[in-house]
Amino acid sequence: MQKGKKVILGMSGGVDSSVAAILLKEKGYDVTAVFMRNWAEDDGMCTAREDYIDVASVCSQLDIKYFTVNFEKEYRDEVFSYFLNEYKKGRTPNPDVMCNTEIKFKAFLNYAMDFDADYIAMGHYARTKEIDGKTYLMRGLDENKDQSYFLSRVKSEALAKTLFPVGNLQKSEVREIAKKYGLSTAQKKDSTGICFIGERDFNAFLDQFLFTKPGEIVDVNGNVLGEHSGLMHYTIGQRRGMGIGGVGNGEPFFVADKDLDNNRLIVAQGVKNPLLYKEEFEVEDIFWITEKPSLPLNTSVKIRYRAKDEEAVLVYEEGRYIVKLKNPLKGVTPGQVCVFYDGEICLGSGIIK
Repeated sequence: MQKGKKVILGMSGGVDSSVAAILLKEKGYDVTAVFMRNWAEDDGMCTAREDYIDVASVCSQLDIKYFTVNFEKEYRDEVFSYFLNEYKKGRTPNPDVMCNTEIKFKAFLNYAMDFDADYIAMGHYARTKEIDGKTYLMRGLDENKDQSYFLSRVKSEALAKTLFPVGNLQKSEVREIAKKYGLSTAQKKDSTGICFIGERDFNAFLDQFLFTKPGEIVDVNGNVLGEHSGLMHYTIGQRRGMGIGGVGNGEPFFVADKDLDNNRLIVAQGVKNPLLYKEEFEVEDIFWITEKPSLPLNTSVKIRYRAKDEEAVLVYEEGRYIVKLKNPLKGVTPGQVCVFYDGEICLGSGIIK
């Protein structure tokens, strides 16, 4: 039992953090729940209000103290500004990774420590393990829900102060626990996407903040096939939404590259087109959760959350970090996070350049 140990739990209003509260209480922790408000809800697209109602309902049922903390300024300064700047560069960012790094495991952690908490806790599907006095990030046991990808830029020191109560469970087990306790969140749909975008039209949202300039869609030989609505509306490997079907041999076109200088979207035809695949790519802004490993590093990588692991070697050549893949990979996207693994251990990540 952990009687007397004080934990401040980040509660989102979902089933995972609700069950995290149950598990912490069962172990004897002194639990206080905090709902983080990260985005000014101006148009009803963000579900913060409904989520807070669910937090209040669950905490009242479990007899847990709860309150709200406002991180809107930190979120805009550290996450939203990064999000917009990456799109300005023609890249595709991952703000969820940055939110964990700057808000949940930095601003929120510091806030909790100011209240003399022993730990913070989150409803992420991830685990930690202490090896020789260092705290390592481990994959969650539920392979379909593992969220170590999103935690790949969180410091070991922060992880040492963090509990992940549902990291050892399957999602089905989490829902069963919530159902057993009769929680209002037991059957609540999992949240997807980013709060400040919500269910709204993504391209229309970007157009509110960034200047959009239409331009030509060209094939790899420079032949004009159509017009794009703005390079920021497209990502590498994208198939739909270009309006250029029925050209050439009839196979679908995919975004292969962006010519920022000439405002051109470059597409390649056919899912097996070699121009869509990369055998290696450069990463920058390397972040190691614990110690920096020696290079070259035999590793497995994920280039997006739902991607499967790919065998690779990370090398340092002529001042650049290069990921060399065992098998060519489609959809390597600048701005996305490339996460490095050693089996179950998440080592860290780099940003695809």
